[in-house]
Amino acid sequence: MSCIFCKIANGDIPADIITSDEQVIAFLDINPSAKGHALVVPVTHVEDLTALDDTLVSAVFSTAREVGKALMDTLGCEGFNVIMNNGSAAGQVVFHAHTHVIPRNHDDGVMPKMARAQYADGESAKLATTLAGHLSK
Repeated sequence: MSCIFCKIANGDIPADIITSDEQVIAFLDINPSAKGHALVVPVTHVEDLTALDDTLVSAVFSTAREVGKALMDTLGCEGFNVIMNNGSAAGQVVFHAHTHVIPRNHDDGVMPKMARAQYADGESAKLATTLAGHLSK
């Protein structure tokens, strides 16, 4: 097993663990964007969000919410980001699903503002319809 998150979940390498159960482990990122930057990781090796079953999606995001609340309570941050990179084009480096929970304050410089795209007339409605047709129900 070469996956660093699997090794952390199995206790093979140390991490500063915030919480863990049979489904999810949360620990501090070793290369944080801000103090308190945490990762929430399913214990089972799953590559990304598209491969998570509904139970794990719920467990990951419920834990992310609780970690975010704890960050606000303990660090006094004004908010937090919950970010999940899926695929290398989206910035995923470790191919074991994981969610970043990053404490934020106004003007902290942690993340630049995202670029914005514009739709041509009618383009967004057409795209929404196309996307809706591809959703699994």
